[in-house]
Amino acid sequence: MATSTNAANSTNRGLTRSIVRWIHLVLSIPILGYIYSPFEKLPDYAPLTRYVFIPVMVLSGLWMWKGHVLRRLIWKRSVGATGSYSSL
Repeated sequence: MATSTNAANSTNRGLTRSIVRWIHLVLSIPILGYIYSPFEKLPDYAPLTRYVFIPVMVLSGLWMWKGHVLRRLIWKRSVGATGSYSSL
């Protein structure tokens, strides 16, 4: 029973990693367009690039880099929270 749970968890993590990687790659395309576009067209791209593409790309990059640490912290908190409630 435990091996099927681990296999499903591993598949879920792989799928999540793949989705985050594709989001990161797809959102880098408009940023490259912003960098290499003619100077006259920069005001058209600036708000979306500054407030949407770059923050989402930074967050997805951080998630790919240190997501395992954040998952571990969240998992420890949820276990600690359930443990404290069960002692009441």
